[in-house]
This record gives sequence, structure tokens and C-alpha cells, in this order.
Amino acid sequence: MSRFSTNSRSGFDPRRPQAIADVLDRTDAFRALRAGVEQMAAMQRDLNALLPDYLASNVEPGFLKDGVLALFAAHNALAARLRHLEPRLLADLQQRGWAVNALKIRVRPQSMKEPAPPKQARMSQAGASALHDLAESLEPSPLQEALARMAVRHQARAQKK
Repeated sequence: MSRFSTNSRSGFDPRRPQAIADVLDRTDAFRALRAGVEQMAAMQRDLNALLPDYLASNVEPGFLKDGVLALFAAHNALAARLRHLEPRLLADLQQRGWAVNALKIRVRPQSMKEPAPPKQARMSQAGASALHDLAESLEPSPLQEALARMAVRHQARAQKK
């Protein structure tokens, strides 16, 4: 006999996939966890609405304890900017119904993003020739000089291959 009864009144069957909301509603501990997760998601939505885009994408809400909300910024410059906005942000959060009396702004560095790979695009010999012809057809100007330099550079690369 299985330790999980498939004939239980709750309809729980461990062999079938369960919605995460159903799993989190199963016990009191999970209900509290779900409420905390929903509160954090609501706080994140409000912060995204209240902060400028460059800040919203780099600020995460932390814990809310005794009326003090911890906010984590990606680096010191963003934390300094957030401190400048603190009085207005605090008032806006209170206006939206959050029981926040103070903000505690901390820096939590985010993991380094991988650098962009070097460009791999190459111009064909025909493209370099067309660019050279275009540069030759223009009157002397900064654009004409830039196109001529680009054509020479790409013709040299195409001939090396």
C-alpha cells in the first residue's frame, strides 16, 4: 500500500502534476510562504511602476520588517540615486497602501554579465568594391572620407582570405 492514498478527500494524487498554487495551499507553512511570495511580487510591480526604467530593472525589494523596507541596488551609483528618490518613493509606497515607514537601501552586486562576443560579420569583396565605388562617386566630405577608409579596410581583409 502506498503512503499516499489516492482515495483521499482532497483529491491529491502524487503521480499527477500539481499546480504550484495548489501545492502551496496544502499546509499552513506553505500558505505563509505563498503569501510572502505574492507580497514580494506585488512590491516589485509597484516599484517597477514608481521608479524610472534604469532603476526599476536594477533594484529588488528585500524584506519588510517593522515598517522598514530593504531595497537592494545593483551597484553604488544606483543606490546613491535611489537615496535621492527615497522621500518621494516612500510617500508613493505609502499612498499605494504599503505599511512602510522607512527604506533601508543596500548594495547587492549582481553577477557580471558576459561581455558581448566580438563582431563576426565580414564584408564580401563585392560589397567592399561597391563601397569603394560609392566613395569615389561622392564629392569630398567627411562622409566620403569615412566611406573610402571603410572600403580600403574591408578590401584589405577580403584579399587576405
